[in-house]
Amino acid sequence: MLDIHRISGFVLPQGLITVRLSPHFDIDAVSQRFDELGGQEYGVGSLVHALLDVVVDGHFEAVQALDDGIESVEDDLFANKPQKGLQRKTFRLRKDLVELRRVVLPMREVLNTLLRRDLSIVDEAMAPYYQDVYDHVLRATEWTESLRDLVATTAETNLTIQANRMNMIMKKVTSWAAIIAVPTAITGFYGQNLPFPGAGTHVGVLSSTALIAVLSAVLYAAFKRRDWL
Repeated sequence: MLDIHRISGFVLPQGLITVRLSPHFDIDAVSQRFDELGGQEYGVGSLVHALLDVVVDGHFEAVQALDDGIESVEDDLFANKPQKGLQRKTFRLRKDLVELRRVVLPMREVLNTLLRRDLSIVDEAMAPYYQDVYDHVLRATEWTESLRDLVATTAETNLTIQANRMNMIMKKVTSWAAIIAVPTAITGFYGQNLPFPGAGTHVGVLSSTALIAVLSAVLYAAFKRRDWL
């Protein structure tokens, strides 16, 4: 299940204030990115970059997890034994992808706003780093869109496979019903209260039994040849 955390940031001339509504956001990772970049040299712009870089990396981890989930659904979909709850799992993935898309898409506007020259948040030295994060956002967005199409196709395929299985079951049930109808018709004919050829004799019993066996075997062979059984 997708776990979404909200974090707000206030960019000041000499600092960055973050407000985290969830304790699960790893702010230490932001400090580590800041130190790895040598952020003291670039100022507050490097702090904002470290925060956005960690957030976007979280988007990639979420997309990768959903991608793995879709692959698991595809494996279950074509398994010999039908898996219970497959449709529910598919719709859960679709819902998570919709929620993730609502989170990933606005990041493009955030990066575009920060890259504006008139805000003076990103200097020339930091511009390539922000552009790299922007490219990652675009990749995450495209990946999310492709997964949405893929999970929709998976859901449609699941319904198609279920319909095909139902058709096979109906063919088998109908074929066996036709085979069972043969002895029913013959025994019903010989069980009537009117005289007929062979009535009350051993010949009548043998002939009815032979008819049941022969006609049932013919129907079974015909249905088997057509792959109905």
